Amino acid sequence: MKKVEDEMRSEYKRTDFVKLERGKFFKEVAKGTSVALIDPKLAKAFPTSEAVNQALRGLLALADETARITGRSKLTARKRAAVELRR
Repeated sequence: MKKVEDEMRSEYKRTDFVKLERGKFFKEVAKGTSVALIDPKLAKAFPTSEAVNQALRGLLALADETARITGRSKLTARKRAAVELRR
């Protein structure tokens, strides 16, 4: 069996991995929390975990409110007019 010296793809560079830290998120994962990496531009807008959580809670609340608004009637305009004509 032939031993492979370097299995890293050519588009990856070893210099890209210099800042890696082994076990960086181990405590969070062990607690059962989810770890998500966000874009650096977003990190400036949401500097803390609580800021991210607050924004996501607001987004969920907004989605919940707007889902009720659009879910009023399943009748199309034509069917609604036909029902009103029968009355």
